[in-house]
Amino acid sequence: MTAHDLAGSSPQASALRPADASGLGRTGLLAGKRLLVTGVLTKSSIAFHVARIAQQEGAQLVLTSYGRAMSLTEATAERLPQPPPVLRLDVTSPVDFAGLADAVREELGGVDGVVHSIAFAPQNAMGGAFLDTSWKDAATALEVSAYSFKALVTACLPLMSEGASVVGLDFDATQAWPGYDWMGVSKAALESVTRYLALYLGERRIRVNLVASGLVRTLAARSIPGSERLEEIWRTRPPMTWDVDDPVPAAKACAVLLSDWLPSTTGEILHVDGGMHAVVV
Repeated sequence: MTAHDLAGSSPQASALRPADASGLGRTGLLAGKRLLVTGVLTKSSIAFHVARIAQQEGAQLVLTSYGRAMSLTEATAERLPQPPPVLRLDVTSPVDFAGLADAVREELGGVDGVVHSIAFAPQNAMGGAFLDTSWKDAATALEVSAYSFKALVTACLPLMSEGASVVGLDFDATQAWPGYDWMGVSKAALESVTRYLALYLGERRIRVNLVASGLVRTLAARSIPGSERLEEIWRTRPPMTWDVDDPVPAAKACAVLLSDWLPSTTGEILHVDGGMHAVVV
């Protein structure tokens, strides 16, 4: 059964109709796709370039943000080819999640893809303070960076039909990175959450995958205590030259996973890191 089979006058059918292009390109890798993208803060954000490439490839978007970051996201959204609406979403707020589907339905009608680019850990949970981190700070990191992936997906499920794709941004959790500490633990949890989402959504033909990007000097990365040491590792050790100022390779990988080109790929971690996860020079 396709979205065209379900199109009708009911709210459920309306949520599954293909999007009106509304001036966006009618051809491209993501033509007609309706995407929800989180995590756009500045032009250096990987999520910003996911959104930019998605629009260039024909997708229609909504972004999310909240609190003090809202104005930053709204300003950055103006730099996209077509500024999309920005919806409020605090991933620690059950109220925000409860209202998300209705807010997105009003803008897009339905959702063909979701991008999770959300991570946070208190300063006390990073920078070498691993042994002294309180459960409260560790729990914050886990809730915002890992549990929120499940919460975001389940909030969007009423709008998603067969063939939808969910993509999360990851940082290789098979190693312990200096200073990354409880954020690294949270990324390991994110990878596990992805596998369980793939398990339980597979029967609906909804794909769930991660892009494990090499280090990119985003606003979030620069907030990691001792980030200069991580930058030095990434500048010198991958077998392929890695540019810590270039978020585009990871963004392109997200676009491919959001497209229809990998219809049977789920529960996967696609590494876009210059080969660092496999080979260290």
